[in-house]
Amino acid sequence: MKRLLLVITTIFLLSAPSYANHIKGGFFSYRYLGPGTTDPVNNIRYRVTLTVYMLCGATPQQVSDPINFTIFNSGNGQFVQNVNVSKTSEYDLNKLFDEPCISGDQRGCYYKIVVYDLPSIELPRTTSGYIFAYQRCCRIAGIQNLVTPSSSIGNTFTITIPGTAVAVPNAETNSSPLFPVNDSAVVCGGSAFSYSFNASDINGDSLSYQFCDALQGGDMTNSAPATAANPPYNSVPYASPFSGGQPMGPSVIINPLTGIISGIAPGLTGEYVVCVCVSEYRNGILLGITRKELHIQVKDCDPLIANLNPKQTTCDGFAVTFQNDVNNPVAGTDYLWTFGEPSSGTADTSILASPSHTYALAGTYTVKLKVSLAGLCVATATLQVNVFPGFFPGFTSAGSCFTNPFRFTDITSTSYGVVDSWSWNFGDLTTLADTSHQQNPQWTYSTPGTKTVTLRVTNSKGCTDVATFDINVLDKPVITLAFNDTLICRNDVIQLNAGGTGVFNWTPAVNIVNSNTGTPTVSPTSTTRYYVNLNDNGCINRDSVQVRVVNAVTLRAINDTTICQGDAVQLNATSDGLTFNWTPITNLNNPNIINPVAVINNTTTYNVIARIGSCSATDQVVVTTVPYPIANAGADPIICYNTSVQLNGVMSGIRFTWSPTSYLNNPNVLNPVSSPPRTTQYILTAYDTLGCPKPGRDTVIVTVLPRVRAYAGRDTTVVVGQPLQLNGTGGVNYLWSPATGLSNPAIFNPIGVYNSSIDSVRYKLVVTDIAGCADSAFLTVRVFRTNPYIFVPTAFTPNNDGLNDVVRPIAVGMQEIKYFSVFNRWGQRVFTTTMDRAGWDGRINGRFQDSGVFVWMVSAIDYTGKPIFLKGTVALIR
Repeated sequence: MKRLLLVITTIFLLSAPSYANHIKGGFFSYRYLGPGTTDPVNNIRYRVTLTVYMLCGATPQQVSDPINFTIFNSGNGQFVQNVNVSKTSEYDLNKLFDEPCISGDQRGCYYKIVVYDLPSIELPRTTSGYIFAYQRCCRIAGIQNLVTPSSSIGNTFTITIPGTAVAVPNAETNSSPLFPVNDSAVVCGGSAFSYSFNASDINGDSLSYQFCDALQGGDMTNSAPATAANPPYNSVPYASPFSGGQPMGPSVIINPLTGIISGIAPGLTGEYVVCVCVSEYRNGILLGITRKELHIQVKDCDPLIANLNPKQTTCDGFAVTFQNDVNNPVAGTDYLWTFGEPSSGTADTSILASPSHTYALAGTYTVKLKVSLAGLCVATATLQVNVFPGFFPGFTSAGSCFTNPFRFTDITSTSYGVVDSWSWNFGDLTTLADTSHQQNPQWTYSTPGTKTVTLRVTNSKGCTDVATFDINVLDKPVITLAFNDTLICRNDVIQLNAGGTGVFNWTPAVNIVNSNTGTPTVSPTSTTRYYVNLNDNGCINRDSVQVRVVNAVTLRAINDTTICQGDAVQLNATSDGLTFNWTPITNLNNPNIINPVAVINNTTTYNVIARIGSCSATDQVVVTTVPYPIANAGADPIICYNTSVQLNGVMSGIRFTWSPTSYLNNPNVLNPVSSPPRTTQYILTAYDTLGCPKPGRDTVIVTVLPRVRAYAGRDTTVVVGQPLQLNGTGGVNYLWSPATGLSNPAIFNPIGVYNSSIDSVRYKLVVTDIAGCADSAFLTVRVFRTNPYIFVPTAFTPNNDGLNDVVRPIAVGMQEIKYFSVFNRWGQRVFTTTMDRAGWDGRINGRFQDSGVFVWMVSAIDYTGKPIFLKGTVALIR
C-alpha cells in the first residue's frame, strides 16, 4: 500500500515578494553576554540570532542582506528601535546517506541555512523585558491546513527576553533554549511517524513543549516591512478541522516533556504549518517562551514499521496465519515473530514474513512482531489472538409454496462458549423487512423463485461466521410419483404411490380404494388415467398416472439359431410383459431379463415366460452348436541361427492359411519350410462349411537361437617350457584341435606347454551351444627356443604405409609389461604404456617428429616371476 512522505519545512519571505517562495523556516534565539560596557550597572548585553531555512539553490538575489530586527517593550508593546543585522553564514544542509528504513533515495540537499547574527546589543535593564520580532509575507500556495489562498498569508517570528519583574532572581540574565539545525528528517505520512522538536537549555531550566498558533505578519501590500508591527500578533487562519493545537489533525500529538511529535500523518498530500512553543521554567516560574515554526510537506514513501491490526477470534482451527499489516519497502527486512505459546518450544518463533502457527490448545495468546534491517530501524507491535476453533454455522429449512410460511431451524454448533446471536436475511427481494434475530424464525414469501438465505451467528468467545444456502420457493407443492405409466392384467390390483406435503385426492373414483391418500389401490377393468391433486394450505398441484389394462401377454422369442461351440449368443424376445423368466438358467448371465446372454457348448432349447400380473405367455428358442474347424500347427521347434525347419500342420476343413507368409518356402502347403532370421510366430487358420462361420486357429512358435560366436583368443608367443593358459568363449561345449601340448582339448581353458621340437601350432576351436549349434575360431601359438626376453626393433618408419609404422616391444615368455617408455635426446619422455604390443607412432602432442635417435626402456615380469629391465635406442626414419 502507499504511504506519504513528510518533509519538515517552513516558508516565509526574506526579501521582495518575487523571492517569497524560497523560504522554508526559521526561529529566534538569544544568549546573555553580561553587563553593559557603557553602563555596567543599568545596562545588559545579549547576542540575538535568527536562523532561516531556504530552498536549496537559492540565488544571492534571493538571500536578503542586511535585514532589520525590531525591538519592542514587552510590558506595553511600544516600539524601542530597529537594529540592522547582516548575514553571518550560509550553508547547505545535506543528507549524505540514504535512510534504509524508508523507500526511495533520501540523499541530497534539503535546506540552505542562512544565519543573521546580532553579536552584541546593549539594552537598559527594564522590569518588563524586550520583544524581538521579524515579519515577512508571504507563505507558499497550497498549504493544506490554512485557508485558501495561503500565498497571501505572511509570517511573524518573535522571541521575548524577560525583565527584572519576573519572580526569578536575575531573570534578565537568562539565555533562551536553542533548537538544533538538523531538520533534514524524512517521515512517511499516512502511517506512524516520530519527529523531534527537542531543544537544549544552557541554564539547565525545565522545558515544556506544546503546539501553538503560527503567527501571521506582513501582507501583499507591504510584504517586507522595515519595522515589524507592534505585538500582540494574530494567528494564521487555520482551515477546518486543523488548528494551532492540532496542526496535523487529532492523530498527531506532541510529548510535553521531550518535544517529540508523533502519530499518524495526514494522507492528503501538500504542506502543513506546524508551530512548537517551548516554555522555560525555573523553580516552577515561567521565564519565557521560544517558538519554532516549520512547514511539513506530505509526499509518497513507505516506512519500515511493524503494525498488527486486531484479529477476530479464530474459530475454524488451531492454525493462524500472521502478517505485518504494513508493506515494508526495503528488501532484506528481518522479521522475528513470537506467538505467545512457550510450551511449543522452537515453534513459538518464526523469521518468516508471513508465518503460520498451530496452537496446541484453545485460549487467548499475545503475539509479538519485531521488524528490523540488519539490526537497525527496529519496530515492534503486539496483538491479542483468540483461538477457539470448532464453530460451525448452519441451518435447515422446511416449506414449499410461496403463499405458505417457511420454517428455519438453526443447527449451529460450537465447541467453546455458547451461540449468543442470530441475524437472518431471508433473501426476499420484495421487501427490506425480511430479517429476524430469532433463533428459529419463519418467513412467508410473496413470490416464487430461488431465494438466498443468510444466517450470521456469533458465540460468547467472539466467533462470527455466516451460513448461506439457496432454497427453492415453489408456486405449487411438489408431487413425486413412483411411476407415471404402468401395465396390469385385467382383474389385477396395483397400488399407486405419490409423495408430497398436503392433502391428496385421486380421480376418477372408479375401482379405487383410499383415494384421499398418497397410496391408493386401483383395479380398473380397462385402461384408465388417474389424476392426483395435492393441496398444501391452498397451494395446489396436479399430476397423473396411466394404468394400462391388458387381457393377455404378447410374447415372441427370436428364431432358432446356430452358433460356434463355446461362443456367446444373446437371447431376446418381443413382448409387452413386465417380468421374464428363461430356463434352463445354466450358462445365462441373467435369466430374469428379456435379453440374457448364453455361453454354451451343446445344443440347448431355452424356454421363456413373460408375465403381467396374473397373465403370462411362453415361447422357446433352440440354439444349435457347431464345433470350430480343427487346426493344429504342430510342436514349437528350436533351431540354430541361419538354419531352417519344416512345419507340420494338421487341419479339418476345406481350406487353410499360414500367417505370416514371411520366410516360408511355400505357404500353400501344410508342411512348409521356415527359415526365419529371428524367433517367429506362425498361425495356421482352418475354414469349413459345417455351420460354424468362424475359423479354427493354432499357433506355432519357431524359436531361433542366438548366433554362436566362437573366440579362441589372440595369436601369441611363448618360450620353450612356458605354460600358456588358453581361454575360449562363445558357447557351452568346446573342442580344440590338434591336441598338441594341451592339458585337455575338450574344455574352454586348457593349458599348453611346448618343447623345442615345436615351432608353432595353429589351433581350431569349435564351440557349440545347448542346441548343438556350432561356430569355430583359430589361434596361432609361436614357440621361441630362447629364454624369456623382450625384443625391440632398432628402427621404424612412421609414414602410414602400414609397414613398420610403430615401435613396440615384442614380449616372449612374459606375464606382465610394467612399462615401455621412449625418451628424446634431452631426456624428455615422449611415450609410455603398460600394454603389451602397444607402441609409439613417432608423434609428440600430435606432431610428427623428424628423423632421429630415441632411447627406450622396458620393465617386465617373466612367466616365472623374475623381473626384467632392458633399454636401448631406436632410429626414427622419415
